[in-house]
Amino acid sequence: MQIGVLAKRSGLTASRIRFYEAQGLISVDRRANGYRIYSPAALVALNIITSAQEAGFTLEEIRRLMPGDLSGGYDGALLDALRKKVDDISAMEKRLRRTRLQIEALIADVENRPEGLTCEANIDRVLKQFKDPQRTQALDR
Repeated sequence: MQIGVLAKRSGLTASRIRFYEAQGLISVDRRANGYRIYSPAALVALNIITSAQEAGFTLEEIRRLMPGDLSGGYDGALLDALRKKVDDISAMEKRLRRTRLQIEALIADVENRPEGLTCEANIDRVLKQFKDPQRTQALDR
């Protein structure tokens, strides 16, 4: 199929498809007139690439994991990579949860400025609390 047809079927722009081709993620045959002709496997590969990117895989990770023959099975590396990605996401969720709690605590501290305290003094008060290691440990729980 020509690039326009592949673009329509995949939902990607022709330039994006050419980019993936240049990255070695999909292959293409050329006609004598120079037109690119893609096999149906290119559409499968593009679907894998876009799904993997949406799941957080980098192009380098995709390149390493992309099966050479899309009609066959895989050697288990894909399953291992998926499990590692789940672990990475879990660690990221933990960091994000901690960061959210810290920001929420900061908002509460700033909003609960004692009466008569200047803004500068309130900032000093809040920052001192965030330097307290016990407070950081409490947020980790």
